[in-house]
Amino acid sequence: MSSSSSSASSIPLPPPSSCSTDDLHRLLATIELSSSSPQASFSNWAKTYHCRPSRTYMPTDSRQLPFIFELARREGSTVRPAGSGHSPSDLACTNGMMVRTDKLDKVLEVNTEKEYVVVEGGISLHVLHVVLAEHGLAMSNLGSISDQTIAGIVTTATHGTGIQFGVIPTMVLALDVMLPTGQVLHCSDSENRDLFQASKCGLGATGFIVAVTLKVERAFRLRERRKVVDFDTAIRDLDQLVAAAEHPKLWWFPSTGKMRYFAADRTYDPAEPPRANWFWDTFVGFHLVQLALFLGRYFSWIVPYIGMVVLWLGGEQGVVCDDSHRIFNLDCLFAQYTTEWSIPYEDTRACLSELKQWLDEEHQDPNGLRPHFPIEIRFSEADDIWLSPSYGRRSCWIGIVQFKPYNLPVSYRKLFARFEEIVSKYQGRPHWAKAHGFTPDDFRATYPEFDRFVKVLKDVDPTGMFINPYVRRHVLGEHSAEVGGRVFKERP
Repeated sequence: MSSSSSSASSIPLPPPSSCSTDDLHRLLATIELSSSSPQASFSNWAKTYHCRPSRTYMPTDSRQLPFIFELARREGSTVRPAGSGHSPSDLACTNGMMVRTDKLDKVLEVNTEKEYVVVEGGISLHVLHVVLAEHGLAMSNLGSISDQTIAGIVTTATHGTGIQFGVIPTMVLALDVMLPTGQVLHCSDSENRDLFQASKCGLGATGFIVAVTLKVERAFRLRERRKVVDFDTAIRDLDQLVAAAEHPKLWWFPSTGKMRYFAADRTYDPAEPPRANWFWDTFVGFHLVQLALFLGRYFSWIVPYIGMVVLWLGGEQGVVCDDSHRIFNLDCLFAQYTTEWSIPYEDTRACLSELKQWLDEEHQDPNGLRPHFPIEIRFSEADDIWLSPSYGRRSCWIGIVQFKPYNLPVSYRKLFARFEEIVSKYQGRPHWAKAHGFTPDDFRATYPEFDRFVKVLKDVDPTGMFINPYVRRHVLGEHSAEVGGRVFKERP
């Protein structure tokens, strides 16, 4: 985390438009990464998408951004921000200029009385948790990991779980958004509201998120109860299971006919973290499982048995208690292909039952598909964010994975295609950060404000400085080879 420096911020800079192109290059030379730097190119965390930007910058001060934008304008280039790279899609990829936000990570304000913080968009959640804890505060909800930047989770409508909790951008009170001109607009429900609504799930295309004002709460622990339930029992008692905890979720192991139910609630009791056991947690739970998954690339019949072992390793039931972010987060273990969709909560039983029927058929077929595990099922409250997958409806989120043991490729396309075909029947909406095949017509059919979003995007960025192949493909509907869904894949 960078510390703010009033002396550095007081150094006057010339207007970017008054600089010659040579001056722009000279001013940006200290923050441009050399072509030999590992960070000059980009790969997402799962190593499923890769790109080589024309130039990569790592600014230390947001006042440097307008100079990058001015140079991009003159050279006819696009500009794409990149944070931690955890999106399992090509959302951050570009052939134009890339801005690494690692050092745009200052804490600008912490207000313990009104329980909010103002931070730069590049701060990681891991760092933010430490800062909040120092002031007796915490985020109200989180997803499975905290490696992402705050701007990244806002611009993709990242979510946690809890039927009374919205996606994480619902906690955002205000955004400072820099336009291609270098102008910074303060956006909130009462100021520049359309840009605020668009940027809370803006895909990095509605402007550069310079600062985020985030509502937080008093620090708390979570007590999480865990138990194994039969699939049929979970479907029958779904409403009770979802209502029985502030933060419920289900992990479904299809080959076993069982689910692991997690029920987490706020508490201020002393921490009772899970006891680490190197043999079971690391040697068996990580190394042997990864070896088994590697063998599963060649002998698919063993994959269901690996799922049975992993379910068994977690035990039948248990209770843990720890600081909130430690319970919200988990170890994702291995690089993975993944897709996740939101459906209306009231369709959860029907959708999961149809998925089970399909997967049962696959398991009965000696040559059928063998999904990895678990299938994660989470929940969120309805919201009014234009491109949020929970827009206008309480939602159930269903996510599937195919692990990449030792970072080696595995088959996943047929599995994901059939999964998406089923969830689409239930008004499914894909997670924006994850790979999917939706087109503008698909989004227009399920997002009432989609065209309003596109209008804001074009109004604030008429030359398309902030768009990339992902946005051109999924939002603007372009079909050229240079924006294809596998353009940033190593294997076509």
